Amino acid sequence: MDPMFLAWSYFRRRKFQFCADICTQLLDENAYDQAAWSLKTRALTEMVYVDEVDVEQEGIAEVMLDDSAIAQIARPGTSLKLPGVNQGGGPSLAVRPMSQSGRPITGFVRPGTQSGRPGTMEQAIKTPRTAYTAQPVTSASGRFVRLGTASMLTNPDGPFINISRLNLAKYAGKANLAKTLFEYIFHHENDVKTALDLAALATEQSQFKDWWWKVQIGKCYYRLGLYREAERQFKSAIKQQEMVDTILYLAKVYIRLDQPLTALSLFKHGLDRFPGEVTLLTGIARIYDEMNNIDSATEYYKEVLKQDNTNVESIACIGSNHFYSDQPEIALRFYRRLLQMGVYNCQLFNNLGLCCFYAQQYDMTLSSFERALSLAVNDEEVADVWYNLGHVAVGTGDINLAHQCFKLALANNNNHAEAYNNLAVLEMRKGHHEQARGLLQTAAALALHMYEPHYNFAALSDKVGDLQSSYVAAQKSATAFPEHVDTQQLIKELQQHFAML
Repeated sequence: MDPMFLAWSYFRRRKFQFCADICTQLLDENAYDQAAWSLKTRALTEMVYVDEVDVEQEGIAEVMLDDSAIAQIARPGTSLKLPGVNQGGGPSLAVRPMSQSGRPITGFVRPGTQSGRPGTMEQAIKTPRTAYTAQPVTSASGRFVRLGTASMLTNPDGPFINISRLNLAKYAGKANLAKTLFEYIFHHENDVKTALDLAALATEQSQFKDWWWKVQIGKCYYRLGLYREAERQFKSAIKQQEMVDTILYLAKVYIRLDQPLTALSLFKHGLDRFPGEVTLLTGIARIYDEMNNIDSATEYYKEVLKQDNTNVESIACIGSNHFYSDQPEIALRFYRRLLQMGVYNCQLFNNLGLCCFYAQQYDMTLSSFERALSLAVNDEEVADVWYNLGHVAVGTGDINLAHQCFKLALANNNNHAEAYNNLAVLEMRKGHHEQARGLLQTAAALALHMYEPHYNFAALSDKVGDLQSSYVAAQKSATAFPEHVDTQQLIKELQQHFAML
């Protein structure tokens, strides 16, 4: 069989390493074989390719050292930095737990949903940035640097292409080689500035009529943090050729600039041009989700399911919303659908166990949690399962079992603030006030976004006569959840006490 045909066959079957090896042999025989060179470049790029469309995690550097602040106090409902009150009439904070950014927990882990935008550097360092690790992401460019190091492994003598010695102007004029070379430099070598130079030269060669090159220049500007320049390039590309990917890139820019309403109008304009496009509908739903407009987000997730009834994110988010809206039976149907689709992990069985318990299907509850424990891949997942089992034990009235479950949750994850809080409540019921105070202080220090530890600490302090500590904690609780009636009542009572003094 012709080696070139075999290499192309391997490439189409996504066996990129075999494809690159055959191309290397062809280039050893003839170093000027452009077809083999181009194919090897594409194979090496595909090995480390990361889809740039999804919004990635913001690192500490991007969050804390961001000097492009537009308005310090944004109007409610116009910013992702200040999620504000619940706009969609969904369940309140008393029912639905919050993430560290002050937004309701969604049913699906996406970049940004676990973290948010901390106010101080200390808070930023404490905040776990991903679902799987408690370590903060130091910079969004971290993953690109790690991927870029793979370039040295492809050839024992060094990199496949010596970027610094390339005559970019010569390659920019060759349309068949320039695009593969750009993707290699951008994705494999992670040399954004050189890629930008090549894209600028190629755009000039095409007399500024090729929309593809404008999108690539926009991607380079975005990676370099020049968001306004990236916006200009993407807009110019959309004028020439409307493409779904370009709309998604431009929406990414607006989200990073904290302009969610502009991103929403862009998505809706895109839907006029591409009706029923799943990625655009999902983008709108995610923005509404981040802005606490849960009902609108659910409507758009349902629209996504009309177009693609196997979309895992939509099914999970709608199921989560039904669960927190006190409809566990309907949530159970959505999670069972995920199980039928082949999703088989700890989180799904954890959710199934909770839905079964609250839907009073007790026969399935413990078996679901047992399956979740057997599928857990890290300590954080084990801790979450034991924490939920503690809730089941409280619901059935077995306080000793609940105490053990919360202890096991803390043994697996020492930073589980909710478990500290619930364990403190059990200690209060036993009359161990000092232990309860210690646990509540720990919970409050770990999770500044939660109102429960502050309120419980305020109620306990009020009970033992420490009115000053009670008032301070009640104020913190009111800051975290202004609509909490019990906190407002406690503050009113304390103010009356102080007025009498």
